[in-house]
Amino acid sequence: MQNNINEKKYSAYESFDYLKRNDDYEYFELSNELTETPTHSIELTDVQEETFAHLFHKHTVVSLRDHGFILPKDHSAIIPYCKQLHTFYHYEGIAQSGIDVIFENFMDGISLTQSKSGLKWNEVIDLLGIRYADIAKQETVYIATTYEDVIQAKDRKQVALIPSLEAANVIENELDRVDILYGLGIRCLGLTYNDANTIGTGLSENETSGLTNFGKRVVDRMNKIGMLIDISHCNEQTSFDAIEASEDPIFITHAGAKGVWNTPRMKSDELLKACAEKGGVIGICAAPNTTLSPNHQGHTIDSVMEHTEYIIDLVGIDHVAFGPDTIFGDHIALQQAFDRLLQLSESHEHEDKSAEAKECVVGVENPMESIKNMTRWLLNKGYSKADVAKIISGNALRVIEQVFNK
Repeated sequence: MQNNINEKKYSAYESFDYLKRNDDYEYFELSNELTETPTHSIELTDVQEETFAHLFHKHTVVSLRDHGFILPKDHSAIIPYCKQLHTFYHYEGIAQSGIDVIFENFMDGISLTQSKSGLKWNEVIDLLGIRYADIAKQETVYIATTYEDVIQAKDRKQVALIPSLEAANVIENELDRVDILYGLGIRCLGLTYNDANTIGTGLSENETSGLTNFGKRVVDRMNKIGMLIDISHCNEQTSFDAIEASEDPIFITHAGAKGVWNTPRMKSDELLKACAEKGGVIGICAAPNTTLSPNHQGHTIDSVMEHTEYIIDLVGIDHVAFGPDTIFGDHIALQQAFDRLLQLSESHEHEDKSAEAKECVVGVENPMESIKNMTRWLLNKGYSKADVAKIISGNALRVIEQVFNK
């Protein structure tokens, strides 16, 4: 696999180089997936290699969910690491990812700087501020808040980060916080995480509870201001309600198909169709223990792509994108560390325990290989250049342009 395909600027900057480690902040030894994780490559013919290179050279490659977040090497340090502001961002790895645009939530759901449970207003404001400060010191990524910002990424040889939040818990009952978040750069907002909030119900909760009256006002305000709506972690009823309430298309930034793997984290055929009928786009997730399949042993790129093909067949190729949701470091260790807090086991619960990922998702381990390998898989299976371009670029850009340019 070509690690230098669509490579971005990188000046050897590491997070918080402007500060002194263990003086200005506590430093944790970090995972280094540039050297520690075996890469997995999908072989292509010479013609397919040319197509792959052309796609990444010509089209603005979009990930609806990935992260530059780096975990500490010591798994027991994960929670202490997330309790302080100075978590590291893998600029070098992102520069080698081949991606032009990333919907980046800066891991807001696990920032525990001021509370035991996270997703608090002050924590999110602090998180955005410290991330923006670090980003201001480097040249690999930049904050994109307009459609024009987004489509400049390739020419700038940088990665455009679209600031996002995993869940809207921070809004509480303050409607104007939608506008405040917009003013702070947030352009995509998940209505819930796995639990319920003032807006709606998460996927680990009662299936019959949906979008609240206040939640409908939030959706309306997001439509008015031009903020993308994400229902990846909402339960079915909240998701249907949000699609109906919204004037704009909706994103499911990172999920998969219940028709392949029946867990609360996956989406039903009916919901996937409703999202597509509204003009929305579904990003295929590759986080551990999500897009599994009974047809594959463990969690691999083949099971991830089975979800991709299933959803393509169900709703059409114009409504599918990639949202791998990968990080740098042991993602399963992160899930285990935050399992109780975020109800992860409930969202992944399935009767077949043998298919669970034990170490990593083979072929889609981190942002350096996720979108590249998913693209190579499609080409290897004979998908046309035009169809692949829709999945890695055109479908997401269509919705971004529609919502941002209102």
